[in-house]
Amino acid sequence: MPVVKVTDLAYCRLQSPSLDVSEEFLTRFGLVVTSRTPDRLFMRGTDPQARIHITHLGSDARCLGLAFHVESEDDLKAASKVSGASGIENVDEPGGGKRVRLKDPMGYEVELITGMTPLAKLPTRRHVLNWGDEKLRRSGELMRLDRGPSQVKRIAHAVYMTSNAMEKVRWYRETLGLVCSDDVYAGSPDNIIASFNRCDRGETFVDHHTFLCIEGPKTGLNHISFEVQNFDDVMLGHEHLKGANRYQHVWGIGRHVLGSQIFDYWQDPWGRVHEHWCDTDMLNNRASPNLLSAEEGLSSQWGAPAPAEFIAHATP
Repeated sequence: MPVVKVTDLAYCRLQSPSLDVSEEFLTRFGLVVTSRTPDRLFMRGTDPQARIHITHLGSDARCLGLAFHVESEDDLKAASKVSGASGIENVDEPGGGKRVRLKDPMGYEVELITGMTPLAKLPTRRHVLNWGDEKLRRSGELMRLDRGPSQVKRIAHAVYMTSNAMEKVRWYRETLGLVCSDDVYAGSPDNIIASFNRCDRGETFVDHHTFLCIEGPKTGLNHISFEVQNFDDVMLGHEHLKGANRYQHVWGIGRHVLGSQIFDYWQDPWGRVHEHWCDTDMLNNRASPNLLSAEEGLSSQWGAPAPAEFIAHATP
């Protein structure tokens, strides 16, 4: 039995040399400022959660760690007994809550949090699509989309690269209760190079993956992923970032095989990759894990194949 069963990804913590530069990129990416202090920037999406992306001011750019939701303080009590864990702490950040802090085998911080106070949901563009056999859903109305950044809903998943990746994945499964959706191998089926893991919420359907770990020579963050409203929102966000003429596009637009998301990837000013996506597969505990070859599992259903520099990407 795992120590706890996390219910979703809550937020990421990064460190950056400039909060001004971070805020400019993240706002163009589609996040909204919740609060800012001299040394921290808190961003939210359109969903009610008060913080989904936290930037600490620091001399070097790096990933500090990830936070996951748990259901109750009982989960925090159980987690606090893990070797090296903090006690239960009150969190003085937008939305508050209580947490326990752990260290994962790669040295990244893992926060388990419960009791965050929600904010009001933010308004979004209205998209009604005429498609397939439903050609009259927008009868008599003209489609006119307001240009601008994507409207990020929520943080969705995170991807680390590391050596001995399956050893690290085992910790996440045994400690946080994550379960396998798909493992990907190269060459021999016992040579697993990527593992897609989701939250275990029993009969409740959840995203195909919340945490992915890929085998590589470096330890670092491959990317952080955010759900947006729909396909139009992915495209609007792409055009908005492209029009800024200052950010590096990485990969997309395409549709993944594993998870099925329509995706688009961009680098922040320090090389950390942030993903927009919409339309994912949803699974519950009736879904069995799969083992697929890299040629099948890491390909696109449409769109260009993953660039070599993306596959090998890891920032500290």
